[in-house]
Amino acid sequence: MEPGRAWLRGGMWVFHLSLPVLGLWLLGAQQQTDVRWEHHPSHFWLVAGVAAVNVALAVVITRAARQRADGRVYLVGLAFLAAAGFLGLHALATPGEVLNKANTGFQLASPVGLVVTAVLAVASSVDFTPQRSATLLRYRWWLVAALGALLGAWALDSLLALPPLSGVPDVDGERTYLRALAVPAVVLYAVAAWRYWLVYRRRPAVVLLSVLTAWALLAESVAAMAVARNWHLSWWEWHALMAAGFGLVAYSAHVQYRREGSAAGLFDSVGTEATAARIRAEYGQALEQLVGVLDRVEGGDEAEVRQRLAVATAGMASRFGLTDRQRDVLGRAAQAMAAEREQIRHLDALVAVGREARAIESEPELLRAAVDRIGAGFSRDEVRIGLIQDGVLTWPPGLGGAPASRWLGSAADTALQSGEPVRTGEGGYVLPLLVKGRPAGVLATRRVRGGYAERDRPVLESLAALLSVTLENARLYHQIEGLFRSYLSPDVATALIADPAQAALGGAVVEVTALFADLRGFTTFSERSTPEQIVQMLNQYFGAATRCILAEGGTVVQFVGDALMALFNAPARQPDHALRAGRAALAMQAAVSGLAAEGMPTFRVGINTGPALVGNIGSAELRNFNAMGDAVNVAARLEQTAAPGHVVIGASTYELIGTAAVVEPLGAFPVKGREQVVRAYRLLAIGEATLTGDGR
Repeated sequence: MEPGRAWLRGGMWVFHLSLPVLGLWLLGAQQQTDVRWEHHPSHFWLVAGVAAVNVALAVVITRAARQRADGRVYLVGLAFLAAAGFLGLHALATPGEVLNKANTGFQLASPVGLVVTAVLAVASSVDFTPQRSATLLRYRWWLVAALGALLGAWALDSLLALPPLSGVPDVDGERTYLRALAVPAVVLYAVAAWRYWLVYRRRPAVVLLSVLTAWALLAESVAAMAVARNWHLSWWEWHALMAAGFGLVAYSAHVQYRREGSAAGLFDSVGTEATAARIRAEYGQALEQLVGVLDRVEGGDEAEVRQRLAVATAGMASRFGLTDRQRDVLGRAAQAMAAEREQIRHLDALVAVGREARAIESEPELLRAAVDRIGAGFSRDEVRIGLIQDGVLTWPPGLGGAPASRWLGSAADTALQSGEPVRTGEGGYVLPLLVKGRPAGVLATRRVRGGYAERDRPVLESLAALLSVTLENARLYHQIEGLFRSYLSPDVATALIADPAQAALGGAVVEVTALFADLRGFTTFSERSTPEQIVQMLNQYFGAATRCILAEGGTVVQFVGDALMALFNAPARQPDHALRAGRAALAMQAAVSGLAAEGMPTFRVGINTGPALVGNIGSAELRNFNAMGDAVNVAARLEQTAAPGHVVIGASTYELIGTAAVVEPLGAFPVKGREQVVRAYRLLAIGEATLTGDGR
């Protein structure tokens, strides 16, 4: 409930409870309005009727307490029973109805009974532990016997006019007794009402609120009793308040009984926190049982599902004391839950198919993965995918194979011609798969046992649309791959396909390891070779070098003449980027060593690590993925100082590779355009030692 509405309801509750107090004050202030009305039969039947209602309530409440083993609920029932007993004695005090004249003991029975009820109300407000509840219920008959003994003693003392009741000689003396009883009773009822209010705030319920209100009304009744004048309106008011307090509980229980159709659980809301937790656990176990039944009957026909659910709901009805109407509602809810769970599985399959639709996979792989995902979500269905190849609809075995003609019929041809879903003879569907608005295949599906409901059609149409998009994307991506990826690194191409905004000019500063390589002796080789021989040689060398770089996850940024540049840790992040670059360089030298005959060029490689601006550099018309920065420039200078067949790395790269690198120090040397010298190492090998550095 919203805080504003909660405060409004609380305010209205307090306002209505304050009206009887206001009325009593007005009657006392304007005594001429406190008219006298002495009608003995009305008094007798009012009090006796309230006592009878309390007996009925006590029976229902104590039965609920035994069922739930709840000490609080039992004390509430005992409080109502005590009130019923003393109210019955008070009814006997009505002159001329049972006794010939007024009896002081019977007149005081009602206030004494309300005091006993107040004591039990406060005791019930304690949050009993299960152990204390069990102890209380173990001695419940002793409590009932003690209450009966008290009632019997009071009745005997009243009839025989024995002390102390014989010491109340007149009306003034009786009023003194009433006021003495009123003070503790009002305090006790106020404490009980407050503690029940705290329970109500944690778990609001109608019956709990009625018990809370009853304690408040009984407190007002005791207060009115102390100041009222016999047989006047103020005197009748405390009778009315008492009747309202107990009657409200009876009415709330009756309303809940009519709404739920069963007495089981009427007073569960009044129970202790332990009882509430146990009830939640029991209902949780029941729902688990119901879910277990749904799981076991999954894949069965509708008749089997209904039968198994009927058995399960009958068991739950017996366990929780449900009525036939409640059992029917539970059965319908279970069937709705089963349908909802099936729809959820279908939607999960749609999501899973969407996740499988990746551009890096081939069309057959995508469709086979989609069929597997669909089969997991549509467990009660037969699903097959047909594709148009060379203008003919075929049914690849890996996609389910050809469906039986008895249920497919001509539905596939009709769906391809119309572009709309077609229902088959056995309650299935054939849905067209469209690529660029043209038929590319069909999705054929049917329920193994039973047909589809109308609610299933939107899910199947969504599935067909998703498969169409998957098929179209796969074909488009793999068409692009033959062109796009021939000019870009695969990582760059994939990043641009996934997020075209990355093609915008600009970039970010990232720590990278830059690798530069060129062919030493290329000019000499070019002078004595034909253009065709030069291109063939470059393709061989660059082909071998590119494979080594890509194998380590590097990105080839550009080829310039006989040189190439590659980056590691961009665009994909690689914590061990320095190690990857070193392994790629050594693999390059090993790969081209077999190609380099006498007089052929040889790679020399320079590697350095550091921050660089990585992104798209150029103009709006022409741009290139590249990296700029001092670390990149140093890598280019290291490549120029390297001897043919050597790999030279900077100090920053060596620190990141750590003890895994086998190096030969080359000392420090100046770099053109740079104030600080650069320490360099010749990389000889890379072992398996632990890496250092964080590779941002």
